[in-house]
Amino acid sequence: MARIGSGTVVTGLTASALALVTVLALQAKGAVHETPTAAGGGSSGSSGASAGPSARPSAAPKPVAVPADSGSGKRVVYALGAKRVWLVDPAHAAADRTFTVQPSTVGPVAGTYSVYNKIATAYKGSDGVEIKNAVLFTRHSGAIIGFSSAVDGTTPAPDPSVHTGGIRETLGDGQALFDFTADGTKVVVVA
Repeated sequence: MARIGSGTVVTGLTASALALVTVLALQAKGAVHETPTAAGGGSSGSSGASAGPSARPSAAPKPVAVPADSGSGKRVVYALGAKRVWLVDPAHAAADRTFTVQPSTVGPVAGTYSVYNKIATAYKGSDGVEIKNAVLFTRHSGAIIGFSSAVDGTTPAPDPSVHTGGIRETLGDGQALFDFTADGTKVVVVA
């Protein structure tokens, strides 16, 4: 039986590691989280700066338009089916923002609500997850319904056996929603 020298093993391992790093880098490059708005400006986690000379306008994702049946004026729009939120302020349209969310096991029904409480500090949500930047706007089926971010930044699907109304977003999106709202801010829920 032929012996393989240690130099051959190291070379093989190094080549494999480089191939793996290349694959991961390519996957990461394609997984940038962008959330363009109807105004075409801004994205979640992005400064809005150009990606460089190789960026092509035709490669940009199409803006996700605010639902037509979501009313008017400054408001938070939550589309249940799209699992998406828009922060809409006609006075500052260039700053409008949209992002995806993870719905709770108990959701609101379509309608118009008002923010009635905001909690910036971290506390344990009804699902046992440590949350912050809670923006509460209604109750349904005994659950308090509102937006919040998990302190650890994750947005996993909720345990279907737990009766909870926490609609989760990333830390950055949660901070933006918290800063955008005040008690009384309109929340429009559409199908």
